[in-house]
Amino acid sequence: MKKLGFLLGLAGLAAMVVVPGLLKSHGIYLFTYWLIYVIATMGLNLTVGYAGQKSLGHAAFFGIGAYTVAIMMQAGYSFWLGLPLAAVGCFAVGLVLGFPALRVQTIYLAFATLGFNTAVWLVMRNEEWLTGGTFGINNIARPQALGVSFDGNLNYYYLVLGIAVLLSVLLWGLLRSPWGKAFTALRDNPIRAESLGVDIRSYTLLSFAIGAAYAGVAGGLFGSLVQFIDPAPFTVEASIMMYLMVVVGGSGYFLGPLLGAAVGVILPEWLRFAQAWYLFVFGTAVVMLMIWLPDGLLSLPDVLRAKRQSREASAARAASANQRSAEGAKA
Repeated sequence: MKKLGFLLGLAGLAAMVVVPGLLKSHGIYLFTYWLIYVIATMGLNLTVGYAGQKSLGHAAFFGIGAYTVAIMMQAGYSFWLGLPLAAVGCFAVGLVLGFPALRVQTIYLAFATLGFNTAVWLVMRNEEWLTGGTFGINNIARPQALGVSFDGNLNYYYLVLGIAVLLSVLLWGLLRSPWGKAFTALRDNPIRAESLGVDIRSYTLLSFAIGAAYAGVAGGLFGSLVQFIDPAPFTVEASIMMYLMVVVGGSGYFLGPLLGAAVGVILPEWLRFAQAWYLFVFGTAVVMLMIWLPDGLLSLPDVLRAKRQSREASAARAASANQRSAEGAKA
């Protein structure tokens, strides 16, 4: 099974390398947009899916990363300095946001992070001297490295793909380490995790900080992709959509962000043939999915396996009952 999963992963990576080269400019742009949201939701999946925290403020970190890179580049600094700074800055802010999670949980924590997102959005909209307010920041350049320009859509796509693969490998290593086991223990039963020696305070803060750092990187890449940012993409609604991507893809599944971001970014584009009804069709599809697969798309193999095991157990019980009846009749 592991070998099959590895081969499927290689096949998927090969497809992501080859397919965009066959697409037109808009298709490449859309794939890049999707990958950026994959990076952002990888971080949210760590916070929500693996550590079990409720966060509705992820778009705020996405926006902080975008504005950090944009402001740094407007000031004459390199993209390659702004992107790490965005990650570090979001990591620090994520640590601070994690403190409410030490005192409140579930819906109360969700409302606390929602309030944080609203506060950050208001700063973005009102502090024109820093963010440009509703006028935003335009002419955000795409980076260069070693004489290679990433100004073209295809080159920029491959840059984002490389960063996404790197961050995926780092996250995979983290989740397979003792830290990953501690995050899972924190999600499953915090009291039992603490009794086993897990410092739930530290791991709660880290889950927010690392998730925020991923969103910061994604935001920096987003700013250079669209080359213009204003507060509109970083609202509470955007945070809810990111949360939806994690849940639809499969909360706590490593590849969940790939499918979830595809549902949130690519599927609406495919449904535009419905014109004015496409949002209704999209919403209905998501609702039906949550009814039939409440644990997300990647839970389908587990659901089918559980049903098969249930049928086999029922058949075994029926066979055992028939055997006892036959033995009783003979007696």
